[in-house]
Amino acid sequence: MKQLLRFMKHYKKETVLAPLFKMLEASFELFVPLVMAAIVDQGIKNADIPYILKMGLVLVALALIGLATAATAQYFSARAAVGFAAELKHALFDHIQSMNYAETDKTGTSTLITRLTSDVNQVQSGVNLVLRLFLRSPIVVFGAMIMAFTIDVKAALIFVVTIPALSVVVFGIMLVSIPLYKKVQAALDKVLGITRENLSGVRVIRAFSREEEEVEMFAGYNVSLMDIQNFVGKISALMNPVTYIIVNVATIVLIYTGAVQVDEGILTQGEVIALVNYMSQILVELVKLANLIITVTKAVACGNRIQTVFEQPSGMKVYTEEEALAAARSVQADSVKSKDAKVVFEHTNLCYPGAGADSLIDIHVEIKKGETVGVIGGTGSGKSSLVQLIPRFYDATAGRVLVDGKDVKTYEPEVLRDKIGMVPQKAVLFRGTIRDNIRWGKEDASDEEIRAALQAAQALDFVEDKNGKLDFEVAQGGKNLSGGQKQRLTIARALVMQPEILILDDSASALDYATDAALRKSIKELDPEMTVFIVSQRTASVLHADKIIVLEDGEVAGIGTHKELLESCPVYKEIHDSQISKGGQE
Repeated sequence: MKQLLRFMKHYKKETVLAPLFKMLEASFELFVPLVMAAIVDQGIKNADIPYILKMGLVLVALALIGLATAATAQYFSARAAVGFAAELKHALFDHIQSMNYAETDKTGTSTLITRLTSDVNQVQSGVNLVLRLFLRSPIVVFGAMIMAFTIDVKAALIFVVTIPALSVVVFGIMLVSIPLYKKVQAALDKVLGITRENLSGVRVIRAFSREEEEVEMFAGYNVSLMDIQNFVGKISALMNPVTYIIVNVATIVLIYTGAVQVDEGILTQGEVIALVNYMSQILVELVKLANLIITVTKAVACGNRIQTVFEQPSGMKVYTEEEALAAARSVQADSVKSKDAKVVFEHTNLCYPGAGADSLIDIHVEIKKGETVGVIGGTGSGKSSLVQLIPRFYDATAGRVLVDGKDVKTYEPEVLRDKIGMVPQKAVLFRGTIRDNIRWGKEDASDEEIRAALQAAQALDFVEDKNGKLDFEVAQGGKNLSGGQKQRLTIARALVMQPEILILDDSASALDYATDAALRKSIKELDPEMTVFIVSQRTASVLHADKIIVLEDGEVAGIGTHKELLESCPVYKEIHDSQISKGGQE
């Protein structure tokens, strides 16, 4: 949590002025009981109306000054807290964006969302209250005790006993609550995770009539969250009644002691009233402090959770050539023989975090500039894993991946990905117009460039039929488009950036054979020097590729053209034959 305070560096003035004005407010508040004592002992006792009015005006002045200082303190504390939270969110989001797929998978999407939203909001509330009350409450509490000593030492000893007893209660409950609030946030992660999963998969759930099971599962997680919140809430709820009991008992003792001393002529009635007022001030401030402690406890727990994300090192470190070669382990610097290779997988292995075995094993292949490469294999053979190494979504655990003769680990991520147009398996579109979605590939793309990309992606016809054409509003996730339409728009988004390397990761699965064939032809005509990777389970999609890589259980089962593989690779022939009917291709 302490390390997060670096985001307060631009708000040093606010962090000083907010508690300073609160200290001023507290100082003026401590004079109020003395003014009241003077009104009772001199004004009321002597029936001195002018004196009472004069002291009344003093009370009004103290109230107005207190209001002004409190409002000023609130302004500065709110400004500091909101600014701190904004900078924290920016930094956290930037860090999350720098994490590769492996780190994101390990942490979990739902957890990252919780930490970016709920946790940051809790920390913001904690910072706000600390700036406003952390100094004010102790000043009022100890200031009231000191003022009590100026009135009467014997009566002030009651304050000396009361304040430590209250401190034990407040800080004891805080120490018990901090680990419990961590568990609350962890349970909240689970509820958010299953909620996100259900909302994103609602169609599948309904298709298989699993609504009741999912409701029961959600109820289980929700009840677990409720139980732990109730438990920690009960512990936190003890703070107010226990503090009230201690302070009220102290007040009873104070009134009794004061009454005896008034009867003996040691104290005046006004002084007893002042002492009771000081005890009431202590009660109010300790109730505020108790609420502050609860909020700070939550904020510390949430801040520590946020810090764990920052402490997770980014997998997108840019390596030097020597570091990249050392990380590749057994690969030698001069092992690449072809100097005109565009992409090289050099004895590459990939093992996902926590996996028991490598998903890719000793992949060694060269792809030249302008080649169209098919990647084919059964489900789970490692097709997507292979192409995701090129833009460095995952890092090879052994061996190297080279683009233009350089290890991908030595590229700045932006430079590397500017060379690559990636169309993932799942077509992801964002809320906005078709034009806005296509411009994700190139921010300043003209309408002519967008239409050319749509034409190459076989998407222009259906876009022209939409109301508004390029201004047609796409729903979040592209829910108002068919699967084939979404796939073609994502392909157009990649094509508009005119990449050197285009990766189609099973991104034509929703297209019919004729559209798929037209798409491949138009991509080749768009830029003959573009290196294209086509990942597919259909041999028809890779039939005319210059080179086909056949994968089986993460290993290369064969490399060659369609004809060569039919003769030399049993795995490819089996896949091809399974997709051929007597009447031709299905």
